[in-house]
Amino acid sequence: MDAVRLIVTSRRALAASGGAPELLTEVWQAQALAQAVGSRLAVAGPPELRGEALGLTELAGRGCGVLDTPVIAPGELRAAQLTELGDARQSLTDLGGLLGEVGMALVGLACAADDEATYWQCMEAIDAADESRDRVLEMLRKLADRDQSLPEREAG
Repeated sequence: MDAVRLIVTSRRALAASGGAPELLTEVWQAQALAQAVGSRLAVAGPPELRGEALGLTELAGRGCGVLDTPVIAPGELRAAQLTELGDARQSLTDLGGLLGEVGMALVGLACAADDEATYWQCMEAIDAADESRDRVLEMLRKLADRDQSLPEREAG
């Protein structure tokens, strides 16, 4: 499945999640998907994105690592369903939106947390989602710079 479809599916699942365990599962799924997209971009994406994509892979992996690993049925791991990136700009734009929504959902969960462990887990996950989103935004900036300099190179 292409990245955009998986990201849209993750955004819907995040929005529809109920209590804390379900929300944390969707956050984990989103970070795993960000890690998979970053990995694909690092290997097969535009050359100017490869360093940032590798950083995204590492940060999103940290985002998964700070959360308890959820029990997910083999066919339900969205990151494993990623078969193609499609348009890198669209995938990154949508992924940035998903990571922003993850951060907002985690803020809400942290504010409502009954125990300190859940609160700090949310804080760590917020940080990882924010840093992952920063990498995505940097990749989008690099794509915009590339597109802007392309006509200049062709004219020269």
